[in-house]
Parts: sequence; C-alpha cells; structure tokens
Amino acid sequence: EAKLIENVKNAMLIKGGNANLTVTQALKDIYALKKPNAVLFKKKNITRPFEDQTSLEFFAKKSDCSLFLFGSHNKKRPNNLILGRMFDYHLLDMIELGVEKFVSLKDIKNSKCPEGTKPMLIFAGDTFDSTEDYRRLKSLLIDFFRGPTVPNIRLAGLEHVLHFTAMDGKIFMRSYKVLLKKSGCRTPRIELEEIGPSFDFAMRRTHLASDDLYKLSMKQPKALKPKKKKNISHDTFGTTFGRIHMQKQDLGKLQTRKLKGLKKRRGEKTNAEEATRPKKAKQTEVVG
Repeated sequence: EAKLIENVKNAMLIKGGNANLTVTQALKDIYALKKPNAVLFKKKNITRPFEDQTSLEFFAKKSDCSLFLFGSHNKKRPNNLILGRMFDYHLLDMIELGVEKFVSLKDIKNSKCPEGTKPMLIFAGDTFDSTEDYRRLKSLLIDFFRGPTVPNIRLAGLEHVLHFTAMDGKIFMRSYKVLLKKSGCRTPRIELEEIGPSFDFAMRRTHLASDDLYKLSMKQPKALKPKKKKNISHDTFGTTFGRIHMQKQDLGKLQTRKLKGLKKRRGEKTNAEEATRPKKAKQTEVVG
C-alpha cells in the first residue's frame, strides 16, 4: 500500500562474477556518493539480471533496498552497469549502461563533499524528453541520487551538484562541488569545481515496466491528494480567486451617505409634490 510519508530509498551495489577493476572502482565511487543510504556487496555474485531477476529480488527483500546497481564485464558488453529499481520487492524497470570513459574520485586531487550531502540534480539536453527509454532513465537517476526529503534548505548546504547531459546518444555524468566566493554584496559568487567521479555512458539494453504497472507504482494515497474546494480558483500566477453567492439586493433601499448639498429645499419640495400630485377631473354642473 502507498505510504503517506515515503521512506528513504536504499540502494544495493552488486559486483558480477566477472567484474574488472574499472567496474569495481565505479561501484565504490557511486557508493561514496550514495552513502549512508546504500549497501555495497563485497563478494561477487554470478547472476544475469536480464535473464533471471530472482536473485536480485531476494537480495532486495533481504537488504530492504528498492534500488540497485549491478556491475559486470565481458567481451560482448565491457564495463557494464545495470541501473534498476523495485516495486514491492519485484523488478520494476532497469537500464543497461556501458562505461566508455571513467575518472575516479581518487584521480581528482581536491577536497570532497561530506558524506550524506544531498546533491542538486541538473539534466541538460532535449534527449531526456524525446523517447520513453530516456524518460525512464531520467526518472531512475532522480530516484537513485535524490536522497532524503528535507523540509528546509540552507544556502551553505547546497554544495554538491550532479550534472547529467544527454547528447548524440551518450549520457555524460559530472560531479561538482559548489564554492561560495566573495562578491562584494550579500549574494555570494558561485563557482563549480569538479570533484569526480566522471562517467561517459552509452545506453544498451532496457527492461521497462508496462504502463499499468508503472502507474500502479506511482499511485499516491488519498490523504496526499489535495481536496477540491468549491468556488475557489487559481490563475497561472498562483493568485486565489473566490466566488461568493448572495441573495438579490434591492438597490432602492440601499443606504447611502447623505450630503447637505444634495438635500432639497422647502420650495423645491412643494413644487415637486405638486408636480407629482394627480390632477382632479373638472366637474360640470348640469342645470335642468
């Protein structure tokens, strides 16, 4: 059943039976970005997610994780990462990404963001809205990296940026640290410093849930749905308008402000009364 307050989504990171050093380091770096809401499996697991999902569903239920990242390597699909998510501990959808270029966290020598920092996610490129595969990939990346929901935000806490660019059939992932510099005014000057990891992905195979199952997974409880209020509307700018129903008024009895200059004088009153008084018919006297 849908929850009023959703739990923080945990992720499990799994090495395949033939994972090489590049895939292993990539999993460690993404685990560093996702901590503390992640579980890194140190042992290798011989499984093929696109052929059999039972082992992934078992690990998801055992670890209480709704997200997963599976890394593998072979001659046909080198440096392979499979990003996916679960619904009710059953596979919802997953997308296979090939790592074409990778720069690790340890290869960039500078200060990093503290553990558990909630990142700001930026998506660039119309490709993310062009096809259903890229739309689901964008949704998957948001689910994976968004972190916990927070009620308040402070300026100093906005120090980590994850930037995703889709262009020419590739997906570029970059990680930056936000530096607040002096600007001579109240608003600081912003600079971005790359801290890693850096990925160049190529989309490979996809396994997407059906539209009905996807809508079911997005279902919200009734308590979260805003109740419609009668006679209240909003415009595009968020201004609230209300409609009031009143009984029909007799404007003749409406009391207005009385001014001395508008009062009628005595002579005007008599003339007005004579003008409005009905005239009597003349009587003729008949003499017989």
